Amino acid sequence: MTSATSRPAPGESSSPRPGPRPKPAPPSGAPIRVTGAQSLVRSLEAVGCEVVFGIPGGTILPAYDPLLDSTKVRHILVRHEQGAGHAATGYAQATGKVGVCMATSGPGATNLVTPLADANMDSVPVVAITGQQSRPLIGTDAFQEADICGITMPITKHNFLVTDAADIPRAVAEAFHLASTGRPGPVLVDIPKDVLQEMTSFSWPPELRLPGYRPTTRPHGKQVREAAKLIAAARRPVLYVGGGVIKAEASAELLELAESTGIPVVTTLMARGAFPDSHPQHLGMPGMHGTVSAVAAMQKSDLLIALGARFDDRVTGQLSTFAPDAQVVHADIDPAEISKNRRADVPIVGDCKEIISELVDAVRAEKENAARTVDLAPWWEQLDALRETFPLGYDWPEDGTLSPQYAIERIGALTPPDTLFTAGVGQHQMWAAQFVKYERPRTWINSGGLGTMGYAVPAAMGAKAGVPDVQVWAIDGDGCFQMTNQELATCAIEGIPIKVAVINNGNLGMVRQWQTLFYGERYSSTDLGTHKHRIPDFKLLAEAMGCAGLRAESREEVDAVIQQAMEINDRPVVIDFVVGKDAQVWPMVAAGTGNSEIMAARGIRPLFDEDE
Repeated sequence: MTSATSRPAPGESSSPRPGPRPKPAPPSGAPIRVTGAQSLVRSLEAVGCEVVFGIPGGTILPAYDPLLDSTKVRHILVRHEQGAGHAATGYAQATGKVGVCMATSGPGATNLVTPLADANMDSVPVVAITGQQSRPLIGTDAFQEADICGITMPITKHNFLVTDAADIPRAVAEAFHLASTGRPGPVLVDIPKDVLQEMTSFSWPPELRLPGYRPTTRPHGKQVREAAKLIAAARRPVLYVGGGVIKAEASAELLELAESTGIPVVTTLMARGAFPDSHPQHLGMPGMHGTVSAVAAMQKSDLLIALGARFDDRVTGQLSTFAPDAQVVHADIDPAEISKNRRADVPIVGDCKEIISELVDAVRAEKENAARTVDLAPWWEQLDALRETFPLGYDWPEDGTLSPQYAIERIGALTPPDTLFTAGVGQHQMWAAQFVKYERPRTWINSGGLGTMGYAVPAAMGAKAGVPDVQVWAIDGDGCFQMTNQELATCAIEGIPIKVAVINNGNLGMVRQWQTLFYGERYSSTDLGTHKHRIPDFKLLAEAMGCAGLRAESREEVDAVIQQAMEINDRPVVIDFVVGKDAQVWPMVAAGTGNSEIMAARGIRPLFDEDE
């Protein structure tokens, strides 16, 4: 933005008046006098921040005044602070850069708690800047006071309460460094209002003071060689790929490791796109709603090579029965994750990109020195048989209503290959993970660890702000959509033309599925009324928020409405896909059971016979 120049009053000359000559600009790096708020904005500019998602309020208001004059930082005025947090996460996941959100004290800051917890669970680099009551009022229960540092301590990688304006540049620089290095995560910077208002000196770059913070990126060579020995000797190995591979930008290295070894690959919910779905070595997604072949491969493996994964309960099922015959190579940048849930036979701490690169060379050297190599053909025969016997699929509703899986599958088929997808949480999330094909990293963004309903729309907004030339679709459920759809107004006003597919089954679908399977079809408090009463009417709601509203209720309408949505690029688009209410997500490993008890629509069956 640029500030308007003043015009001369009537009768005044437009020529400049003589006066003192302007002082020369200080040399680069020399201190200049500014307010704390100006120091904050200058620091954001210097650290490379491109966009801030936020809402002004009393204590953060001093920061918004110099932000108006910034030509480097775009501010996007969201409709709810939760939307700001999820948008910052979507931006970070789509770009690999640090996402930034801003809020005032008290309720503004506490509304960021859910997105910060979400970013923490999924290792997303986010910096949240919050206003705080003035220093003399801290601890007095002043208006809109909340101890946001104390509140967020368990759900942030680190947080700061800045009590001296001179420390603002260092706090911002350290926050961005902490958020983006090592295991990425959210960092909060809380600044009292009077600190933003006081005069201070600004210079850049500041000296970072982070004693003890030295993330290990280079793996230990001995551990890599030990892992290579296990890989070369394994008869039933599996590459268990987590979201850390995407964070490390290690997809090319992973492809080389997989192709050079011939080992099957599974990609977790957070790692979809880290390895191409079309690759013949890819078995799909493991876990509670993973493919049978991926779940079976892990369960029957004799070696799991875990890369940037954390042995989450959604993947392992009942931990005591998970992969009972497998040795474990566990590579992760966070040493706290190694052996946390499953003991690692070979732990490797470091950056996945460097680890995988060294593993490629070490495995090649090990195989060259070995007297004979292990033939993986029998292992692949078992896995290919499972892939052929249990492909992903779905049945059409018996009542003739639209299949939700079909609608999502067609979106995936008709959109360009670089399309980016976000999702809320529930059945639609699992179907989007199952039936859209992901060939590239950073094309699938969802709330994995925290499972946050309402994530899809603001995350899509943030992603589109970060990669404006890419088509961005939010796959959402009618329950999730009603939590954060106010950000469609933000998108319409700010010129962020996302496309939203609302899978409208009239109820809280995943909860209803559990009630069907485990609660005797007692559907307590899951009917949303979006079918029965069409409240709200999503098509009209979209139009009221400045978007294009479309609807599809039959198979014949699906392709045409998707094509129509893709032709509209001057505003956001919402498609109300009215689908059957009783579609279920299969396969399924019920909570508390082992992966060998994977459920298909026709019941429970073991993956392998006991004598295999």
